[in-house]
Amino acid sequence: MAEIIQRDGTWTFDGETVRIVPGRDKGVGLVRQTLGELALPLSALAGVSFEPGRKAGRLRLRLREGADPLLQATGGKLADSSDPYRLSVDSDRFGVAEYFVDEVRGALLLDEIPSGPVDAYLLPGPAVPLSASAGDGTASFDGERIRLEWNWKTEEAKRSAGTRTLAIGDVTAVEWQPAVGLENGCLRFTVSGAPTKVPPKYDPNAIELWGFKKDGLMGLVAAAVVARLPHPSTPPGARAAAAPRAAASAVEPPEAGPAAPGDDPDALLRRLRELGELHRAGVLTDEEFTTAKQALLKRLQ
Repeated sequence: MAEIIQRDGTWTFDGETVRIVPGRDKGVGLVRQTLGELALPLSALAGVSFEPGRKAGRLRLRLREGADPLLQATGGKLADSSDPYRLSVDSDRFGVAEYFVDEVRGALLLDEIPSGPVDAYLLPGPAVPLSASAGDGTASFDGERIRLEWNWKTEEAKRSAGTRTLAIGDVTAVEWQPAVGLENGCLRFTVSGAPTKVPPKYDPNAIELWGFKKDGLMGLVAAAVVARLPHPSTPPGARAAAAPRAAASAVEPPEAGPAAPGDDPDALLRRLRELGELHRAGVLTDEEFTTAKQALLKRLQ
């Protein structure tokens, strides 16, 4: 058995499984804290390495392509502090790190584990239910349905359409992009029958991200959904059979009723025009557009 304990976390290998427990150091990111303990079967590993430095080194696990929904969803774009497969090692523990590497490499060779891609996920992905708030909304996932709720920073047309609920069977792809420089990021769901045609700011199936601390948590929501979609190696025909369409996506309309004192008729009319633009662009279905429009018209009465 090999074990290395650091402020960054603890890695243990028993010959079959690498167990990763995040540390409590302030440098450990929210993503790792939220993920909690991970158990990686030897069959999911493609390799392990140790990179020594002057004051500290780094242990790094390399997973087989397609083995982990988190890596599939985030595409290697997680920040170092959020990456669960990296461990910072103090200089007085370099020998322990090298021993850990030797033990894992020896087991990979002994068990003749291939380093190539796999055709099924070998890790379960983040546990559900899961919820994260960042950017212009909150994304929640219970294993069957995705719920997108908007906040005061959401663009008016998107907020006017109300809370968005997507059935997992209707989702064909998930995109998570962190904000880079002046470019905002997003968590976007591609839904069958409603191809994306607008930027995340206006897309009711997307949350726009601005590069703040909690953006990485949206990557966990993406990974939890990806874990329940057909594996990327699945042929398109079999993919359709593996993920039959569930109930149609639903939009919860804004609360209906007489116009509140703060409702500006001009603002409501602008929202109606914006909803019409989203409908013409194919972002909103006929039913979703009608529901949202009726809710706004009631507030004008």
